[in-house]
Amino acid sequence: MDITNVTYEGFCPEVCDKWMCWPSTSAGSNVTMDCPKVKGTLENAKAYKFCSSSGGWETKNGTNESYTHYESCIMPQLQELARMCEEFGQNTCSQIGRITRCIEMVGLSFSFVTLVVSLYIFATYRVLKNNRTRIHKNLFVATLLQVIFRLIKYIDQGLDHDYQFLQRVYLNEACTALLEYSKTAMFMWMFIEGLYLHNMITVTVFQEYSYIKIYCIIGWTVPALMTTVWLVIMLTKEAQTTWEYYYFLDYYWILEGPRSTVIVVNLLFLLNIIRVLIVKLRESQTSEIEQVRKAVRAAIFLLPLMGISHLLFFYYKFNKAWKFALWSFSAYFLGTFQGCFVAVLYCFLNGEVQTAIRNSFYLHMSLRNYEYTSCRNFTLISIVHDESSIQNGETSPWLQCCAQNTETPDDEKDGSYPVLHKRRDTSTVITELTAVNSSTYKSSMKEKWSTDNNIVEETEVK
Repeated sequence: MDITNVTYEGFCPEVCDKWMCWPSTSAGSNVTMDCPKVKGTLENAKAYKFCSSSGGWETKNGTNESYTHYESCIMPQLQELARMCEEFGQNTCSQIGRITRCIEMVGLSFSFVTLVVSLYIFATYRVLKNNRTRIHKNLFVATLLQVIFRLIKYIDQGLDHDYQFLQRVYLNEACTALLEYSKTAMFMWMFIEGLYLHNMITVTVFQEYSYIKIYCIIGWTVPALMTTVWLVIMLTKEAQTTWEYYYFLDYYWILEGPRSTVIVVNLLFLLNIIRVLIVKLRESQTSEIEQVRKAVRAAIFLLPLMGISHLLFFYYKFNKAWKFALWSFSAYFLGTFQGCFVAVLYCFLNGEVQTAIRNSFYLHMSLRNYEYTSCRNFTLISIVHDESSIQNGETSPWLQCCAQNTETPDDEKDGSYPVLHKRRDTSTVITELTAVNSSTYKSSMKEKWSTDNNIVEETEVK
């Protein structure tokens, strides 16, 4: 801890602060030591203390407490954030941080649920299986992986220190590497989505079937190579104290550089797509307001998809608390809800998906009605042939068969193929049918038997 500064003639005595202990030093000189190995400090940086000519340690702001220069040990970005928090007040800064973390957790949770549901829909309905939806599914998987690893880190940070499993260095580094890999893969698949959309709108003939393997290589292999290079450099430099704030290091541009390039390229794709849409809308003789509305709507849908919101993270220096809060809330809202945006745009608002689900629902309801009608007709026939059981108040064995489950494990449930009847409660049908006046069936059957006998007799006479 800090101690009261005492003046000695010709030298400064040994002293300890809250991080390190400093040896005695001759007056009018500096003593330099390696920075403490704590989170957020730079590797191979130096801290120093100054011993004045009067034999006393340098003090802070005119107080009697000795002062140690740790500025060179702390990352400049952390110093900037600390300076802003001092200006805003620690309570205000902490409150902004807590609200931001709540926004992140809610956004990641919503993204997780919507992405899982979207993947289930694409995997269930066979009619949706094509190359376009394969690209969507790969983007969903990459985004879902990023959401999962980020949730793991945030949940671990919220646990008590004794239960934080990421305190183990190798687990923390592995989780961080997987997080950055999935994040880079998400950006690569965003690029593929933009490229595919650009080609489908601007190119007249586009042979999509010949490019799906190339898309997979770009989407998964390239991010793996980039992440491997970054990880090797981080491990080689032994940046153990900076893993917590690795995104402030220069090495991080090994990943951020290609991601930023993807954002710029997707922005160019977006501008060209809007241009082509406007030209085509003019050719279709739509009104000017309709042209602008459709172009703006397409842009708003594509902006979160193509990662434009990621650009907000490049600037975070503010001199007002409300500006910093607005930046923090909006940037992390768009970043963590990005998976939800992608799922809504490419799945829930997809016309093909809506049609497939609607057809599946209609088919299910139609089959339920058909099941009821078939079961009723089949039971009526069984009543005629088992009249005695109905007269005695018993249930026909044919009628019992109708109430059995007729579903088979090979049934398709995606709306593309017919589905066999499912089990349903036929007690109402049985009650209604057993209450039918059996005399009607008896008289009708007697008339039929009489007619048949007359025909047989006439045949024998002839």
